[in-house]
Amino acid sequence: MTNTPALSRWQPGSWRNYPASQQPHYSDSAQLAQCLESLQNKPPIVTRGEVDKLSAELEEAALGHRFILHGGDCAECFSDCRADVLRDTLYVLLQMSMVLTYAMRKPVIRIGRIAGQYAKPRSQDMEDIAGQTLPVYRGDLINSHETTAEARKADPSRMITGYHNATASLNYIRALIEGGYADLHHPDRWNLSFIKDNKNRQAYDKIVDAISDAIRFMTTIGALDSDEPLRRISFFTSHEALLLPYEEALTRKDSSEGYYNLGAHFLWIGYRTSDLKGAHVEYLRGIGNPIGIKVGPNSKGATLVRLIKTLNPQRIPGRITLITRFGTKNIGSMLPPLVKALQRAKQPVLWSCDPMHGNTEILPDGRKTRQVKNIFSELEQCFHIHASLNSNLGGVHFEQTGAAVTECIGGSLHDEAQLNCYETRCDPRLNGAQALEMAFLIAGLLR
Repeated sequence: MTNTPALSRWQPGSWRNYPASQQPHYSDSAQLAQCLESLQNKPPIVTRGEVDKLSAELEEAALGHRFILHGGDCAECFSDCRADVLRDTLYVLLQMSMVLTYAMRKPVIRIGRIAGQYAKPRSQDMEDIAGQTLPVYRGDLINSHETTAEARKADPSRMITGYHNATASLNYIRALIEGGYADLHHPDRWNLSFIKDNKNRQAYDKIVDAISDAIRFMTTIGALDSDEPLRRISFFTSHEALLLPYEEALTRKDSSEGYYNLGAHFLWIGYRTSDLKGAHVEYLRGIGNPIGIKVGPNSKGATLVRLIKTLNPQRIPGRITLITRFGTKNIGSMLPPLVKALQRAKQPVLWSCDPMHGNTEILPDGRKTRQVKNIFSELEQCFHIHASLNSNLGGVHFEQTGAAVTECIGGSLHDEAQLNCYETRCDPRLNGAQALEMAFLIAGLLR
């Protein structure tokens, strides 16, 4: 079944008739038009068949038969389009998915914030740096992180660079999977040296041993004779549908089923861009991709129901994923009313928990961080709230990297003094060890 909406009077560019927030100003309109025309003529990054495959799996997740692991960088940098960065990020996500599959006894859908997450919404248009007022950095797709007036100008040629980096990234990820890098036959070889707490280490070792035993058993009885189930896995890409000229340029009309954004498999609408009368909602309502909606402290049940009806008028299960981000102190009071509102409206949605954004703290030196204990606390509460309301938490959403950065406190990092490898250009990420430990914590919660 296709997820393409049945629409009239919608075109990829009809968003231009609506107020568009978070869009940069391009001073050279001729260069902008030239870059967009170039993008429109380039091959798609993903295929319609892949998008439909993800939609079918998300429909199963909405029915409780699958679970989403959604993770990756807060904001990808062009300079991170490197083999080591992509390889490490993919491997941690694969390890996490194996742990979650074991804990939940159901298949895990792997979606990366990768191969296109190059733009970020910002709360201000300008910022003061070293005595000068500059346009804010909006992600490599739009401008440079360098702190000069020229570098901070919105440059349309960056959309071309972003397209090529996204294409190269996904091509390499596909090559890794095809070449057997996704082979998870030997979890007993995972490096768990980052776990300092002996009690946790013993519990995690038991999980790894159980996974290894299960794989050996399936191999013994011939269920894994071909090796394919653990070597060839599905992996999907995603990014926030923020820079609308770029998204429009990567929208393609299928011969019979309407329009798809073929720049990614999954797109989400941000917390700052979900105005019902805004351009982002107008754009997303017309594409066949599955859509995520970020939900936070200011979200209201009635407004959310109207937004979902606009984006999913055919009420297709799995088309809409609600990604909640409240913070550990707020989720207990703010999530239940929204779950109940959606239940009363009988809207088929898939719930996912983003425990990162609502738990951001500012350090004395101005850097942002997050406490692993607060991240897990929000997750734990989210599972319990959904269970108590006869609802289903169908996914988790992390900002993470495979690199050994030190941006979040907890796990292998015990205090802010250890944040000596702080590389993010936006929000703090779980490092590879912390992300894998988060999967183990979830496994312990569910067993």
